[in-house]
Amino acid sequence: MIRFQNKVVVITGGAAGIGKAAVEKFAREGAAVAIWDVNETQGKELELLLLTDGLIARFIKVNTADYAEVEIATKEIIRQFGKIDVLINNAGITRDATLQKMTVDIWQQVIDVNLTGVFNCTKAISANMIENKSGRIINTSSIVGLYGNYGQTNYAAAKSGIIGLTKTWARELGKYNITVNAVAPGFIATDMIATIPKKVIEAMKEKVPLRKLGSAEDVANVYAFLASNDAAFVSGTVISVDGGLTI
Repeated sequence: MIRFQNKVVVITGGAAGIGKAAVEKFAREGAAVAIWDVNETQGKELELLLLTDGLIARFIKVNTADYAEVEIATKEIIRQFGKIDVLINNAGITRDATLQKMTVDIWQQVIDVNLTGVFNCTKAISANMIENKSGRIINTSSIVGLYGNYGQTNYAAAKSGIIGLTKTWARELGKYNITVNAVAPGFIATDMIATIPKKVIEAMKEKVPLRKLGSAEDVANVYAFLASNDAAFVSGTVISVDGGLTI
C-alpha cells in the first residue's frame, strides 16, 4: 500500500521503539521520512537501512527540548524536501519515582522532553503547514495521561498535558485544514520494558482483555491511519491503543 507518496513526514524519537516502527511504515508506504532523535548511532543505522532499500529517509540529531535545534532542523527538512505534511510527536522519556523521592531535576527532564518538546516541534512545523493550508499532527500521549500511574507524577503530567495541547491545537489549526490528534498507547513491548521481570510482564498481560502486550507496529498503524486521507475528518480526538485495558 502506497498511501504517503509525495508526503514528507517528521517523526521525533524515530530511532528506536515505536518511533522506529513508524519510520519504517511511513517510508515503506512512500513517504520521505525525517528521523529526529538524540541517538545518532541508531538514527544513522536506520537511515542507511532505508536508503539501502531504495526508500527516502533523512536522519537529523535533534534534542526536541531545545527550540533552536528544532527550528534549524525544520528549516533543513523544508529546504531539502520543500514542505512538511505530517508531524508525529513521538519522542519521550521516563524518569520514575514517587512524589517524595522525585527530584526537581527528574521532574523537569521529563517535562522538557515529553511536553515542551511537543510544543517546540509543533510551533516550528505548524507554521509551514499553515502556509500550505494542510497538515497532520499526531501527538503521543499514554494511558498514564488518561488515568495516572503510581510513581509517574512527571510522566502522567506531561502525557495529560499533551491531551490538552491536542484539543487546543485542533481548535486553533482546523481552519487551515490541519488535523491534530493524540494516540494513547497502553502496555507496548518495546526496549523501555525490556528490563521488567517476566512475572511482572505476565501480570501486565493478565490485565489486558486481549491477554497480550501491544507491538510497536500496532501504534505505528494508528499513526498511519491518522495521517492518511481515511482520517481527514478526525481531529481533536485521543485514540487508545491498549488492547482494551482501560475499559
